[in-house]
Amino acid sequence: MISECFNTNQVLEAILASIDEGIHVINPKGQTIFYNEVAANHDGMKVEEVLGKPLLEAFPSLNHKSSTLLRVIQSEKPIYHHRQSYVNAHGRIIETFNTTLPIYVDGFIMGAIEIAKDYSSLKQLSERLADLESSLKTTTSKEKKVATNGTLYTFADILTQDPPFEKLIAQGKKAARSSSSVLVYGESGVGKELFIQSIHHNSNRRKKPFIAQNCAALPENLLDSLLFGTSKGSYTGAVERQGLFELANGGTLFLDELQSMPIDLQAKLLRVLEDGAVRRIGAAKSIQVDVRIMTAMNVNPKTAVTEKKLREDLFYRLHVLSYELPPLRERPEDILLLTEHFIINFNEKMNRSVKGIDEETKGILHAYHWPGNVRELKHTIEFMMIHAESEVLTAGDLPPFLKKSTVPKEKVLPLREAMKEMETKLISEALLQTEGNVFQASKLLDIPRQTLQYKIKKHT
Repeated sequence: MISECFNTNQVLEAILASIDEGIHVINPKGQTIFYNEVAANHDGMKVEEVLGKPLLEAFPSLNHKSSTLLRVIQSEKPIYHHRQSYVNAHGRIIETFNTTLPIYVDGFIMGAIEIAKDYSSLKQLSERLADLESSLKTTTSKEKKVATNGTLYTFADILTQDPPFEKLIAQGKKAARSSSSVLVYGESGVGKELFIQSIHHNSNRRKKPFIAQNCAALPENLLDSLLFGTSKGSYTGAVERQGLFELANGGTLFLDELQSMPIDLQAKLLRVLEDGAVRRIGAAKSIQVDVRIMTAMNVNPKTAVTEKKLREDLFYRLHVLSYELPPLRERPEDILLLTEHFIINFNEKMNRSVKGIDEETKGILHAYHWPGNVRELKHTIEFMMIHAESEVLTAGDLPPFLKKSTVPKEKVLPLREAMKEMETKLISEALLQTEGNVFQASKLLDIPRQTLQYKIKKHT
C-alpha cells in the first residue's frame, strides 16, 4: 500500500518537485519550507542556499514590500501574474513572472506558495529583438530581396488571377498613399503580412523602418515594455531602452494577432493613435512619435469586439482602412498559379528540375479545401519536391493528409433504393436464420406471413 510507504508530506513534496514550474513555499515566519530545482534554476541559486533559511537572508535585495511571498503572508490575499525583479545572493539580477497564493489550514494562514516562470530569458530575447530592430535604421545590407527598411515583399509578390483579390490589391496600392491606420484580417496563411509589407513598401515611408511584433507571443508585462520602452530605475535592473514605437519612428509598426493583445495595452495603443505620443515605463514625460500603425487579425474584428477580445473604440479607430483577404478555397484559379510559382522557387533552392504536376494531382489540389491557405499549399509543394523521384509531381508524392482526402466516399443511394436494399438484406438474413421457414422468418421480422411472401416475390 502506498500509504504504508510514504507519509502525506513525502507524497506532497514528490508532487511539487515534479512540477515543471518554479515552486517556493514559506511559513508564516518567512522561512522557506519548500524550494524545488526549477525555482533554484530560475533564481540562479542552489536549493540548499534557500531551503530552511529566512527569505530575506537568501535574497537580501528584497524586503517586506517588494517580496510577493511576504506581502501575501501579511495581506492574506493572492497576487496573480506579477513581474518581480530582484538581485540574488550572488549579485545576479533575476526577473520572474509569479502567481503567489496564501495557504490556509482550518481557517488559519500557514504560509504562502509562489509559482514562478522565468522572465529573465524572455526579457533578454525581447531586448535582443529590440536591438536588432534598432539596427534596421543604420543597416547597409545589399543582399538580394532584403530591403533595408525591414520588408521582404511588394505587391508584385502577391500572385492572383482572382478579380475580387485583384481589386483588393488595387485598393491596397491606394492605401499606401496615406498614413492612416490599416487593419487586415483573414484566415491564417492567406498572406496578411505580405499584404501589409507591400503597403509599406509602396508608401512614402518605405525608406524608414518596418517593424513587426506578434501580440500573442509574449506575456503582457513583456509586451508592454517591448512596445513602449523602459526608463532607468523603473524596476530593478531596468535601463533606458527605446520601445518599438520609438524604433519605428517615421515608418510602420505592424501588430499581428491584435485580438491577443491584453485590453489594458489596447487602451495604451489607442492613446498613441490619438495623440502620437508614447511614455516609457517609469518615465515622467511622453515622447512624440510619427508611426503608422498597421494591424492584422485571424478572426473577424466584429466577432472579436463581441467576444470582448478587441476594444470597440480601438476597432473604430483602426477601421479607417480595413481589408478582408479571401481564403484560397474562394479563389481556386490561383491554386495552379501558385503551385507553378512554388515549383520554380523550390527548383532553385533544391537544385531540382521538376517540370510540373500531372493531371490527376491537379484535380486533387483543386478539390482540396485548403484550411491552411497559401501557406499550406506552399508546404505541400515543398513536401512533394523533397520526396518526388521523377520530373513530374504525382499523387504518390502527396503528403499523407492529402492522400487520405482522395479516398472515394461511399455513394449515397436514393432513399427508395436504399430502403429496398435494406429490406432485401433483412429478409435474406431472417430466412437464413430460420433455414427458409417463411412462417418463422415472418415472426422474426414482426410482419404477417402473407406480407413476407409478397415481398419475397417482389424482390426475386
